[in-house]
Amino acid sequence: MPQEIEIEFKNMLTKEQYESLLQYFHIQPEHISYQVNHYFDTEQWHLKQLMSGLRIRQIGDHFECTIKEKTTYNAHLETTDVITKELAEQLLNGAPFQTESVGKRLEALHIPIDQLKLFGSLATNRVELTYKGGILVLDHSTYMNQQDYEVEYEAVDETTGQMIFDEFLAAHQIKKNHAPKKIARFMNALQKKG
Repeated sequence: MPQEIEIEFKNMLTKEQYESLLQYFHIQPEHISYQVNHYFDTEQWHLKQLMSGLRIRQIGDHFECTIKEKTTYNAHLETTDVITKELAEQLLNGAPFQTESVGKRLEALHIPIDQLKLFGSLATNRVELTYKGGILVLDHSTYMNQQDYEVEYEAVDETTGQMIFDEFLAAHQIKKNHAPKKIARFMNALQKKG
């Protein structure tokens, strides 16, 4: 089963901070990738109650389906299947999640697969940079008629990663501003709208 533990640290940014970091790292338009996350849950929020999330991510013609499960404050277990465009379209149109690894994981979590539905999508312009043994990510996301900016640091070790991320924020005079996961921000905006 294709699984990995993702250790990441996140901080919300203002538009000005985001643009300042793009300038600092000399980011050109061709360094920015575009991706769309499509989020799923049941009407009863089975996944949300487990502090988990289910998405299909599209980057160009590449599609993958991922379930994320919280393991610690800064870490998540990710189970991912690479899927075809045709299967992605079927799932987005309501077909049951019978993907190999994600489907098994959903069953193991007792998620009623036949009740999963698409709640909406979030689009992100993303920059990824190698930074001090990890990956620094700058994101500008749009969803539900709003937009936000964040910085993430993906690390291999939680303690060292926290230290590097804190030093990065301090060096760029960025105040700590907790960044919920994208799916949480999307769902919060969805609930406010509803």
